[in-house]
Amino acid sequence: VEACVLYGLKRRAAGFLRSNKIAALFMKVGKSFPLAEELCKKVQDLEQLIENARNQVQGIPENVRKMPKLPNLSPQAIKHLWIRTALFEKVLDKIVHYLVENSSKYYEKEALLMDPVDGPILASLLVGPCALEYTKMKTADHFWTDPSADELVQRHRIHSLHCRQDSPTKRPALCIQKRHSSGSMDDRPSLSARDYVESLHQNSRATLLYGKNNVLVQPRDDMEAIPGYLSLHQTADIMALKWTPNQLMNGSVGDLD
Repeated sequence: VEACVLYGLKRRAAGFLRSNKIAALFMKVGKSFPLAEELCKKVQDLEQLIENARNQVQGIPENVRKMPKLPNLSPQAIKHLWIRTALFEKVLDKIVHYLVENSSKYYEKEALLMDPVDGPILASLLVGPCALEYTKMKTADHFWTDPSADELVQRHRIHSLHCRQDSPTKRPALCIQKRHSSGSMDDRPSLSARDYVESLHQNSRATLLYGKNNVLVQPRDDMEAIPGYLSLHQTADIMALKWTPNQLMNGSVGDLD
């Protein structure tokens, strides 16, 4: 985002001598855009806290030095503090949208935000990330510590078996219910059926390349077309195309042949 916003920026828009061009740009936008002005105040307060904490640590002997509680930010986070804070405060998309609408004031002709297509697309892409609540960032080793999708599904199933279904604070356990012709319900489907439904999603063994629901398939000439889930998967060795009727996906097989 920072690279896109700074690309083609007019020199006078960010200031000649400013080392932090994003900060200079946001402060300039803040003069005519109240949301950016509020953001500038918050980031400047945060920068002051960081500076105070840094000075405090430098004055303490090495053997008793402790990292201050506020703020505990990595060097990378401090480097991109303005973009990061705008994202957390859910105003980054609005600021970029303002820059797109007023691009002639801040940008050269070749700038990304001056482009009539790419500029609005960038602003639109940021709406999603700005709608999220960021409570905990990933650790540096998250590629090794985050469990796979398969493991998360297994954990949920194990946990769900021990949850009381009448508890109002807990959602009901996810399960596949197979309806027999007699009308009785089997809450514990066979392992093969459960594994098959799991295999329709992204997992550690196969990559889901494409998926689309309600794809009509006519098994025989004398049958009506049946809606189902079509998916394309890739493993290390092969690619597989799967189609599963919606009735089977929903667990109610009935008289389906």
